[in-house]
Amino acid sequence: MEKRIPMRQCMGCRERKPKREMLRVVRSPEGTVSLDFRGKAPGRGAYVCPNPECLKKAVRSKALERNLEVPIPPEVLERLSREMEAGHET
Repeated sequence: MEKRIPMRQCMGCRERKPKREMLRVVRSPEGTVSLDFRGKAPGRGAYVCPNPECLKKAVRSKALERNLEVPIPPEVLERLSREMEAGHET
């Protein structure tokens, strides 16, 4: 019996990919928005491919804000962008 792989949709490119390949942005029950690299933090989550272009599309279309139902602070977007760039350099 094969193990089922959880799939998630990118808020930028709208492609479905395995959850482990995606970066999760989470809104905690207190309302703060942060990055969740383990994928286990409590709260409402939205997923983005580890591709800077997908992040730009998601920000431009406000897909992350709609999905999380809260405005995304600029510092969270900057940190997500830095993490993506660091991941592409390795």
